[in-house]
Amino acid sequence: MTNLVPLLRSSVQTWECDDMGHMNVQFYVAKANEGLAVLSHHLGHGPTVARQTSRVLLPREHHIRFHREQRPGAGLTLEGGVTGREGDTLKVYEELTNSASGTVAATINADVVLVDAQTREPQPLPTSMDAAINAHTVELPAHGQPRGLDMGPPVDTPTLAQADDMGMVYTWQGTVKPNQCNPHGYMNQQHFMGLVSDSIANLLSQTRGDDRSNDPNIGGAALEYRFVYRSWPKEGDILTLRSGLKHVGPKTYTWAHWMFDVETGKAVATAEAVAVTLDLVARKAIGIPDAMRAHLESQLVDGIGA
Repeated sequence: MTNLVPLLRSSVQTWECDDMGHMNVQFYVAKANEGLAVLSHHLGHGPTVARQTSRVLLPREHHIRFHREQRPGAGLTLEGGVTGREGDTLKVYEELTNSASGTVAATINADVVLVDAQTREPQPLPTSMDAAINAHTVELPAHGQPRGLDMGPPVDTPTLAQADDMGMVYTWQGTVKPNQCNPHGYMNQQHFMGLVSDSIANLLSQTRGDDRSNDPNIGGAALEYRFVYRSWPKEGDILTLRSGLKHVGPKTYTWAHWMFDVETGKAVATAEAVAVTLDLVARKAIGIPDAMRAHLESQLVDGIGA
């Protein structure tokens, strides 16, 4: 798509990669949000205006497809544009490609709103941005469309008690640390994804009996994610995660992850992901054995999603 605006040019650092040997999902979110700040400049709301008004563009929802894994040292290019507008919500598309091959690494769609940087309260888009928004409107390509996830209305905001009553699995718990926060004390969005990523070992040990540390040749990879951000944790908040299995296919699993503030019991985010088991030698997805599928199907949880 030649009409996309150049946003970032970077590379995959070793410290951005996980035990699967590829760039971890949280850094796709980090690069997408950094790219959004650059796109905001092209839309007439650059750093100077953001500082003067204390208003920034912020995703309220992400849909990400991971097309090809990216290994340490790979060059990356990010481009983007606006695919639509619904009132004061912008539909933003970003496309991450491998700089050497030009192949698509990931596509990111976001519902973006303008917020007060200190309170996170939504603000109206200024009319001064209208012309730039129209000038940077692009058509969403077929490869940027959702593939394995339902993008209908999000689930009603759940509570921790509801998740436990439904039998979702306790997979992560901890505090929001200073280095995970922006200057206003809010947890950066990459860490929503990062906490889910950190939970997967516990999730698989409790649902499949897996201990990935025992088999360096078998791992996993996310193919697609939907993240709905419902509130904004701050430094020191205690968060906990509940996860459940929504669907099992021949090769793929669909998981739901609900993140809660322990103190209030309210959801701060809900997510849904399509994932596969990965042969780390061949770098290919492998099928789910029939016996394991039968076991997993007995653990499906009704009513979960993003």
